[in-house]
Amino acid sequence: MRMVLWRALIGVLLVVGTVAVPGRAAADPQYQWHEEFITAPDGTRLHADVLRPAGVADDVRTPVIMTVSPYRAHLMRLSEPRIKGGPSTEDLPVSLFLQAGYTYVIVDLRGFGGSNGCPDFGGPGERSDVKSAVEWAAAQPWSTGRVGLIGTSYEGWTGLMGLAEKPAGLAAVASFEPVVDPYAYLYMQGTAWKFSLKPISENGFRPGDFAGFEHLLIASTPAYPTDSAEYKANTSSIDPACYQHYIAETTNHDATSAFWRDRDLVEKLRGNTIPLFLGQGFVDYNTRADRVFQLWNELGPGEHKAWFGQWGHRDCIEKCGAPQFASELLAFFDKQVAGKDVTVPGPRITVGQFDGKWRSETAWPPADSRALDIGLRTGRYTDRGLIPGADREIWTVSQPLDQDQHLSGAPTATLDLDGPAAASVTVEVYDIAPDDRATVITRGIAPVAPTAQVRLLAQDWPIPAGHRIGIRVTDVVDDVWAHPPAFAPVTVASAQIHLPLLAAVRTPDLPGDLSEAIPKWRNEKSVSLSPDVVNNATVTVNFPPRSAG
Repeated sequence: MRMVLWRALIGVLLVVGTVAVPGRAAADPQYQWHEEFITAPDGTRLHADVLRPAGVADDVRTPVIMTVSPYRAHLMRLSEPRIKGGPSTEDLPVSLFLQAGYTYVIVDLRGFGGSNGCPDFGGPGERSDVKSAVEWAAAQPWSTGRVGLIGTSYEGWTGLMGLAEKPAGLAAVASFEPVVDPYAYLYMQGTAWKFSLKPISENGFRPGDFAGFEHLLIASTPAYPTDSAEYKANTSSIDPACYQHYIAETTNHDATSAFWRDRDLVEKLRGNTIPLFLGQGFVDYNTRADRVFQLWNELGPGEHKAWFGQWGHRDCIEKCGAPQFASELLAFFDKQVAGKDVTVPGPRITVGQFDGKWRSETAWPPADSRALDIGLRTGRYTDRGLIPGADREIWTVSQPLDQDQHLSGAPTATLDLDGPAAASVTVEVYDIAPDDRATVITRGIAPVAPTAQVRLLAQDWPIPAGHRIGIRVTDVVDDVWAHPPAFAPVTVASAQIHLPLLAAVRTPDLPGDLSEAIPKWRNEKSVSLSPDVVNNATVTVNFPPRSAG
């Protein structure tokens, strides 16, 4: 039962001291709030919080913005100084859209919040929920019949589910830091991401094999004391067999299973023409800069828009350093959902570089991003996990750059290896300053194989003249990936990395400053290399000249 799992966390929520548990929170002056229940085709009852602009009469039709979520239970979030009842609107752009005349609807996915049913981690049930919710909202007497989906993380994933289902009334989607392929989200090339007990952090949960447990703990959030009888009944309605199936499937490392293939939205959204506003942070280690770019580049024709840059697990309304984001987001929905005769400002693709500067692009990776192949030093490392030591790594370091270079895209590496299949190989790229301070640009991991192909995460990173590029081959990065070490040597017989470098110099042409994530990354993802490491690992790299932009 959902309540049983909640008891494992209730002590965390009820902190030391007396916590007042009030009745319904007073109505927010921004909106009029009521609740509805939607019946899905399979009989599942979906709970919805409906927020109408303050003062708007019941018979006035408005466009609708919707977030479909597993995270919006009325008792899920804390509001200082006490637990708050009513709709859970934290971190949603509710004010932005209510003030612009939209109705904002928050719908609980099956098995979460006030909805009953069995969660299925982006499967046919949850996709059906999104379709049912959009079509219900489009048919309401207070709706114009046009709905836009918006969200970040899982709530961005449900927006992409909406694109896959094509419900009647869906006019546009804004999806930020979304899951696009839940297998790749949990297991990068078969290796699990590390579990972290930091539920409210920049990194978010990194559950790896614990993903099922994490989401089922969230699903077990009980009702608020004054919630309706149906809401309360739905919070305790999941059959234990549902949990068992959920955990069994999400801990399956086989990417070819029917469960994972059915949930690959990269495939399902190929050719999509419904307008999509997509956002992805290059330094987000929750939903990472990985297959999202494949999804973007395989969309069909449409009025799509993207922001890619240096932020973590969030949208860019705050803390990204670019104040124009909110106005572009609102204009996108005003045109596509409200049907206003407006021009959406900004370029098709906005790119935030790691140096804090901003530019426009028509494609990403850019059309002039060319792979430079660098042969890496060979040798042997020991796969042994948490225990540090020089025998865990092989460095390759370029000579100092004679002109600026700019990495823009997703590097790949090919390595010929001799070692057990239970071992892992990680490839990292570093920007090494003249003082030998090395900052991680990107990294990737794969199981050891006779020929291992490693897909690194995407980045957009200018590297100044005088700096060096460093590549580190190792077993695992312990603050990122879960890793049962093989305690065995791995021999690197040959290795090559393919670095995507821009051929033409870019001139930043958009307003914006440093995001809060850039200094944090520099602080947390940098190490000081000894001169011996740099000098003994140096190879000559034939960097191509860059042309004027």
